[in-house]
Amino acid sequence: MSALALPALYAVLLWWSATGLVLVLQHLPRRTHARSLVGASAVLAGALWAIRASADDASEAGAYIGFTAAVAVWGWQEMSYYMGFVSGPKPAACAPSLRGLDRFLAALATSLWHEFAILAGGLAILCLTWGQENRVALWTYALLTLMNASARLNLFLGVRNLNAEFLPSHLGYLACYLTRRPMNALFPLSVTLGTAATVLLTRGALDAEAAPQAVAGFALLATMAALATLEHWFLMLPLPAAALWSWSLPGRGAPVAADSPEAGRAGHD
Repeated sequence: MSALALPALYAVLLWWSATGLVLVLQHLPRRTHARSLVGASAVLAGALWAIRASADDASEAGAYIGFTAAVAVWGWQEMSYYMGFVSGPKPAACAPSLRGLDRFLAALATSLWHEFAILAGGLAILCLTWGQENRVALWTYALLTLMNASARLNLFLGVRNLNAEFLPSHLGYLACYLTRRPMNALFPLSVTLGTAATVLLTRGALDAEAAPQAVAGFALLATMAALATLEHWFLMLPLPAAALWSWSLPGRGAPVAADSPEAGRAGHD
């Protein structure tokens, strides 16, 4: 078990600090966002280079490099979207009358280019690691992609805690696509699959015959899967999610909640 402690601690600290850094930067004044994204793009280039350089590295260090680089690539995806640079063909609030599939398509129109960018990032990592031994970066990015898509679908279908304080003010129009409900049909499946992935990855890390690189890689992925599942529970249970990143959130009111009469006007003021 001691062999799992270090990668687990590293994954938790990287998840917490990287999330907080993105929150800090996206809540800064809009005039700073271009500079932030330029810096993030330099980090992105370095991360892609690191993924390629470590693709044939079957050591523990290779696992850490691949994992860290994949998180950096994901950080660029999040920053480019939440800063409004890569969004969709119609980044605007939905009409109050929209329901069902029409509302889903309107929500998709706010982030379609972002979805394509995520796909492009995954394909780039796949190409950089193709036929190589170290695919920790690829599995990390795939895990982040799937769990992020699940969380966004749950927010669309309905959760107890919208956590709207995480949205910067210029994305207030997204509030109308969030739904407050005590439960939705997808949530049990999401947390079940997330928990199953955590268990399977942990079993891989505990395999007595696994090489050190595999132990570190599985432990890093298992921790990330557990954290992603915990984030899903933050959407439903009265847990202080915002308190984890209180240092990175500005002292201002949250964007308008989805069930507020003002939500339909968000983004048009």
